[in-house]
Amino acid sequence: MIDWARVDELVEEIGAEDFSEVVTLFLAEVETAIELLEASNGNPVVIEEQMHFLKGAALNLGFRKLAQVCRTGERAASEGQVALVPVEEVRKVFASSRVRFEAELGDRYAA
Repeated sequence: MIDWARVDELVEEIGAEDFSEVVTLFLAEVETAIELLEASNGNPVVIEEQMHFLKGAALNLGFRKLAQVCRTGERAASEGQVALVPVEEVRKVFASSRVRFEAELGDRYAA
C-alpha cells in the first residue's frame, strides 16, 4: 500500500522539516483533486487530468496502491470510458492509505 523506500528517499532528499510540509500539502491537494473528480459530472477531460495529477502525487509520496488505481482511471478516461473510472475506489484507497501512512509515519521517523 505504501512504498516506504520512496518515503525514505524523499525524506533524505528534502529533510524531515520540509517533508512534513510536503505531506500536509499532499494530503490537502489530493483531497481537493478527489472532490473535483466527484464533481466532474462524467467530464472525461477533468477526470483524466485529476487522475493524472493524483497518480503523480501518489507516486511522489509512496502511495503505491493509490497510484495504481489512478493509473487505471486515467487510462479509462483517456479512452472515453468514464463509467469505468473508479472514483469511489480512489477515495477509499486514499482514506485507507492515509490511515496506514499516518499510523506508521511516527514510528518510522520518531526522534
